[in-house]
Amino acid sequence: MNLEQMIERVAEGLGYELLDLELSPRGRLIRVFIDAPTGITLDDCERVSNQLQHLFEVEGVDYDRLEVSSPGIDRVLKKPAHFARFLGERAQLRTREAIDGRRNFVGQIAQVTDQSVTLMLDDGVEVVIAWEMLDKARLVPRFE
Repeated sequence: MNLEQMIERVAEGLGYELLDLELSPRGRLIRVFIDAPTGITLDDCERVSNQLQHLFEVEGVDYDRLEVSSPGIDRVLKKPAHFARFLGERAQLRTREAIDGRRNFVGQIAQVTDQSVTLMLDDGVEVVIAWEMLDKARLVPRFE
């Protein structure tokens, strides 16, 4: 079982979703982002952090620092379910390869299927991005 699978098992066991995992180049910093339908509090982060520290000690995971956090307002979108949850919201997507000469897109999440996500760009153009083409995506926060 790899590190991500171990962390996901702990998070799910406590009733949270592992949203994202970031590792520093030599694995000295482990940054974990969790989510729940009701949102994440500091107590939630502390609970997951304590469980992970115990697990890492038992499993011999060598690290210097562990950070457990909420996803924030510019949350990462990785799975089709994440996109579906935020249908109608604005997102910034980067593709692995250029589509019509560009790799970065910002627009409203218009449609989500098993094969792709469709963004309505600010200029009214729709772009369909297949999941295998998606490199990174995050919500674009609104400040109104």
